[in-house]
Amino acid sequence: MSATLWIIIAGAIATYLTRVGGHLVISRFDHIHPRVEAGLNAVPAAVLTTLVAPAALSAGPAEWAALVVAAVVSLRGGLMAMFLAGAVVLILARQFVG
Repeated sequence: MSATLWIIIAGAIATYLTRVGGHLVISRFDHIHPRVEAGLNAVPAAVLTTLVAPAALSAGPAEWAALVVAAVVSLRGGLMAMFLAGAVVLILARQFVG
């Protein structure tokens, strides 16, 4: 097998082990402190911010338009509507704006 395939397999195993490991550690506790639970609930937003922020700082007008539209749609619509609206605006803006 190629080195690329081994890297993919190793990455998949590492990802699986970290996810299962976190679940196993948390499942050992009968009661989770409210502060810990609040911190764990904030993790998805923190991860999303780390993915979006660098792209937004180096973005062009097409990306900014998609970001603004997704933010506006997120105020009224659901997660899927926000994603689809942002993706459609990004695709159209890149096609016509450049």
